[in-house]
Amino acid sequence: MANRGYDVVVDVDAEGDLGHTDLQEDLEFHSSNFTDPTNPRSKIPPDSSSNPFSTAPSAPSKRFLWTLSFYAQYFDVDTSEVLRRCTSALYPRSPFLDVLDGNPDLYGPFWIATTVVFILFLTGTISQYLARNLEKHFVYDFRLLSGAAGLIYGYTGFIPVALWGLLRWFGAGDNASLIECWSLYGYANVIWIPVALISWSPIAALNWVFVGVGFAMSVGFLVRNLWPVVSATDAKTSRLLVLGVVALHAALALAIKILFFAHGSPAIKTPTPPPPPKPSAGVGKGDPGSKMVRALLGF
Repeated sequence: MANRGYDVVVDVDAEGDLGHTDLQEDLEFHSSNFTDPTNPRSKIPPDSSSNPFSTAPSAPSKRFLWTLSFYAQYFDVDTSEVLRRCTSALYPRSPFLDVLDGNPDLYGPFWIATTVVFILFLTGTISQYLARNLEKHFVYDFRLLSGAAGLIYGYTGFIPVALWGLLRWFGAGDNASLIECWSLYGYANVIWIPVALISWSPIAALNWVFVGVGFAMSVGFLVRNLWPVVSATDAKTSRLLVLGVVALHAALALAIKILFFAHGSPAIKTPTPPPPPKPSAGVGKGDPGSKMVRALLGF
């Protein structure tokens, strides 16, 4: 029979006539009990462990902080997804936590921060070169590189930890994990890439405008996505947390402007010229060597 899951029952008439088997009248179909676990005639279920194509979910493997697999799970994202998240940070159309979809990453935030560091060093060096009136003998100041690394990595690494700790303290830590806070702050830095590329001009007012636009876009992105998280606390605490986020981000914008794109920047130190060389001994007017030279030359 082609009908799987059914038993065939033949109804024999009282006279025992086995030759009369009218399918329309004598065949009845009943639900099979082969798959009933209480039936001793039930079939033995197949062993799914021996099937390499089985889609049965396996138990998740444990990951510990001291193993590479624990950190590798947060870098398991392709380039197209990172670009999509960068676009969502620049042109937000939906909450960024929904864009992450429960899969935050650290790959994008790390490379965004690294790109910002090197662009700040490059454009800060150009601004320094222009501030010195195009000196021929220009020396690169690698303190700009270390300063940019400390500023960007420090801000992106420690501020989300502090925010997450405060959320945990006030009972709202379940609304956002630490990795989500890192991812949110990391993708918020993407706006500083175009800002740093165009803020090296010697026109100070124009640089202030560029940095102000970058600050407004990035802090708006942070506040928009953090407000549903911090609003789980009471009204006063949520306002204080948002004000703290805005104030710290304003400090970052000011540090970028003053340290890298200001001609009077503390990070741009004009080297002091060396003192004039002292006259060497034996060249004075009254020494014997000088008198002999003047006598030979007829002076």
